[in-house]
Amino acid sequence: MTDTTPTQRVAELIKDFRFAMFTTRNAQDRLVAHPLTVQEAEFDGDLWFLVSRSASFLEDLRRDDHAGVSLSSNGSWVSLSGTAELVEDPAKVRELWSPTVEAWFTEGPDDPDVGLLKFSAESAEYWDSPGGKLASLFSFVKAKVTGEPYDAENEKVELPDA
Repeated sequence: MTDTTPTQRVAELIKDFRFAMFTTRNAQDRLVAHPLTVQEAEFDGDLWFLVSRSASFLEDLRRDDHAGVSLSSNGSWVSLSGTAELVEDPAKVRELWSPTVEAWFTEGPDDPDVGLLKFSAESAEYWDSPGGKLASLFSFVKAKVTGEPYDAENEKVELPDA
């Protein structure tokens, strides 16, 4: 691992994630998670998503803008807590647009259903088992055999305002 601050470490981990679970609180005050594709690899405290303007969770955000984002890969996990809002910024939609997004929005970036969701993280917690799946499996077996705790990096991080 490189010599980085906890905030930089969160950014370093997030750049490798492609998909996220975006969690809101619905009208019945229940937590509900929705799968979204991360649109921007550079994490500066904000994550951007292209979403359908008719997505049910947007109504949840109108009532309560607090949200969570969870990301995972073979050996890393990140949980973010913050707020989210639908933003009107056609230039940002075009910046984030990719051929993959066209599977959901066939009319292109000018599709009237394309919404731009900005998630602003306030805090994070991450767990990282460097080396991927094989290293994670080795650490798990080692912990079971030796009785020592599972060897993984874990930290809670308060993120500065971007």
